[in-house]
Amino acid sequence: MSTIRIVWGVASAPTAMSSYDAALADAGVENYNLVSVSSVIPADTHVEAVGTAPDLGPAGERLTVVEARATVAGPGRASAALAWSQSVENGPGLFYETSGETDSEDVERRVLEGLAAGQELRDWEFADTQVATESIQAKPGEHTTALVLAVYGESEPIC
Repeated sequence: MSTIRIVWGVASAPTAMSSYDAALADAGVENYNLVSVSSVIPADTHVEAVGTAPDLGPAGERLTVVEARATVAGPGRASAALAWSQSVENGPGLFYETSGETDSEDVERRVLEGLAAGQELRDWEFADTQVATESIQAKPGEHTTALVLAVYGESEPIC
């Protein structure tokens, strides 16, 4: 059975890119080249919320992810949310993600609405829904990033 790990991070730094990189470090995935995919969970996959990723392979390799990310220039608030639900009996499932310069309650409400809409498009019987949310206040003069990632498996060589 494959594993998808849910990781999250927040950080502030002098530039938008450096705050994103620092948030990736907070989540434990700063040393990989991220490749975003749409939001389908393959059948026979275990999804677990871990917060910080374990070692997933050598630096510089490709890591497949679904990413919710908000970066703001302070003052403001960056919030990101990822919701997921799998179909019963180890069938496929869905991730939905959203983010914005808003509070955690708003992104959580929006991501649950999106997931429900995606579930309606499919004729699968879904089990319980789960949500991971990150939110951080950005101070004036700083760039701040909040992110939540679904990390598919381990890294793979990029070339």
